[in-house]
Amino acid sequence: MKISVIGCGYLGAVHAAAMAQLGHEVIGVDVDASRIEALAAGQAPFFEPGFPEILRAALDSGKLRFALAPASEELADVDVHFIAVGTPQSEDGKAANLTYVNSAVDMVLKALPSSDTAAEAGRPVIVGKSTVPVGTASALAPRIEAAGATLLWNPEFLREGFAVADTLHPDRLVYGLPQDAERAKTGAAALEKVYAPLLAEGIPLIKTSYPTAELVKVAANSFLATKISFINAMAELCEATGGDVTELATAIGYDERIGNKFLKAGIGFGGGCLPKDIRAFQARAEELGVESAVSFLRDVDAINQRRRDRVVAQAIKIFDRKIENAKITVLGAAFKPNSDDIRDSPALEVALRLADAGAQVTITDPEALPGVATRYPQLITEADVLTALTGSDLVLLLTEWAEFVNIDPVQATELVGTARIIDGRNALDPCIWQGAGWSYAGLGR
Repeated sequence: MKISVIGCGYLGAVHAAAMAQLGHEVIGVDVDASRIEALAAGQAPFFEPGFPEILRAALDSGKLRFALAPASEELADVDVHFIAVGTPQSEDGKAANLTYVNSAVDMVLKALPSSDTAAEAGRPVIVGKSTVPVGTASALAPRIEAAGATLLWNPEFLREGFAVADTLHPDRLVYGLPQDAERAKTGAAALEKVYAPLLAEGIPLIKTSYPTAELVKVAANSFLATKISFINAMAELCEATGGDVTELATAIGYDERIGNKFLKAGIGFGGGCLPKDIRAFQARAEELGVESAVSFLRDVDAINQRRRDRVVAQAIKIFDRKIENAKITVLGAAFKPNSDDIRDSPALEVALRLADAGAQVTITDPEALPGVATRYPQLITEADVLTALTGSDLVLLLTEWAEFVNIDPVQATELVGTARIIDGRNALDPCIWQGAGWSYAGLGR
């Protein structure tokens, strides 16, 4: 099939390359000329394991190409258009900014053939993948249908660091279909052709309404955020009582109703999805007059922010509040390992707050340093971990990259000025580090 992907950021670029790998003819379209140029040259504009390989393979096969928006001629004969643009948090509040979604839809509609031609051909189908407030698809559908096209909503469930696998082998597919039976049939048939290899694997398919499909994504993210904040709340109780949150998490994780995933206490979640999605969910619920239904998300967000406060306070206390000019090394800038994403990164926020307090902060990360150096010149960046540790008065492990977790504590002792570490991800063995002469502090243990 002929496919377009509108928006070639993290979601769109991975989706475009993956769809080409499935054998479709794909054109990726974006308003960012430098991004389009890089992708067309086979250069990934972000770090994602496995993506450079499928991007290069898709380009070499001739199945994938990129074009600068509006690319009207290239979009005119496409069978399925995927909308994969960002929905950032609005600057004036918590609500999602739908500017890019609306612009993408406008661009596609302007490129469509006449409505009569589209109706006769049974195409095109426009498929939303962006995370949007519930009700967005229903609001967009009338003008899309007036142009002779059909709208579906097909939310993405990508995890940064695993995006290629999550696209090619997802744990489920969700189709949000229009109420009109014929349009629903046309749209579902088109997506089933797109995803035929995935469906052949037996991947579960849920066909539902627009609102349910939109809610699936934000509900899933809200649940995961709640689970993370729950175990971090338990960490606070463990700190107050002498308990060990890692042992607590292990014990309750054996209950199959709970499970052990996302029960790792630390400095909390960040990135471009969970924080802004739970805030947008609250904003949309308030617009609908049912804000009390998700009022607990305020506490989820507050607990998450409080974990950052805890690490900052812990670091300042170590220096008896005399933190000015203290040499602090922060291991990690990205919000999670195997990513270069520094959006709402807990590690980066802690580093910045300590620098603002007067500390001399050196931050190291395998992939995220270029973004840090560009946006936050007040931080010292150092690519080499051992160099970053040299002369440090305090080390903070805030992103659990394997390179950091596997540091030899004996070797590190010889490099630092004072062997003190705050394990903000509870990723290290306290006995090993204490045995190597380190003053070790975890979170909730």
